[in-house]
Amino acid sequence: MTPDQYCQDKAASSGSSFYYSFLFLSRDKRRAITALYAFCREVDDVVDECKDSNVARSTLNWWRGQVAEIYGGKPQHPVAIALMPVTAQFNLPQELLLEIIDGMEMDLDQPRYPDFKSLQLYCYRVASVVGLLSVEIFGYSDRQTLKYAHDLGIAFQLTNIIRDVGEDARRNRIYLPMDEMQQYNVTAADILNAKESVNFQKLMAFQIERSERYYQQALAALPAADRKNQRTGLIMAAIYRATLDEIVSSGCHVLTERISLTPLRKLWLAWTTWLRN
Repeated sequence: MTPDQYCQDKAASSGSSFYYSFLFLSRDKRRAITALYAFCREVDDVVDECKDSNVARSTLNWWRGQVAEIYGGKPQHPVAIALMPVTAQFNLPQELLLEIIDGMEMDLDQPRYPDFKSLQLYCYRVASVVGLLSVEIFGYSDRQTLKYAHDLGIAFQLTNIIRDVGEDARRNRIYLPMDEMQQYNVTAADILNAKESVNFQKLMAFQIERSERYYQQALAALPAADRKNQRTGLIMAAIYRATLDEIVSSGCHVLTERISLTPLRKLWLAWTTWLRN
């Protein structure tokens, strides 16, 4: 199996919304974004699948070594091998790949966030940085597009947090800011024990409103000149916002349910968004 095929299989097997947005790209850009996505999946899986935090930390450090090899050596992992020509072709900064690993490592150190400011750093590292790397691959002419990528990344990660409240709680992680939970009189025990209440619903409505605000900010920031190049991000936005709408319309029972769109609906959203833009 070639490194590119490994990345392709990694992306396809994840079932992620991102995979559907890659389908309409040119061959070079699709290969590049698939390698980047596979890298994100690999380092995320280290934290999610490794039960021993010391082993997970060591593995993330090994990945930092692989990133160094990408930029001046001989990487060993197929994802790192696939990324090597991509980083050169699209001028992807080494420090941003390392920032993604730093974000994943936060899951080993910080299962709670005292306020939104501290959560923003996590969202920036695991999502906005991916957006900033992605726009380099897709291409842009106006630096305002970087603001779009930053805010869209935050919106995506906030949507993930909303969707996965129950799933994350079962891993003893709570990404909802603690001061906001206190404001709505929702305790960590409520979340961990999947106790749904009127207060919890109000808390989630607040989270959903903020996520939607970031989508609006991001789309408003995208310059018309770069809209065509950024169609892949717009496809992701359409799929993620549809997921958020589905969560709301289903009653926001995120403590016990994980809402996702069918592959056919994701493909339909991808196709119609591509045609519109």
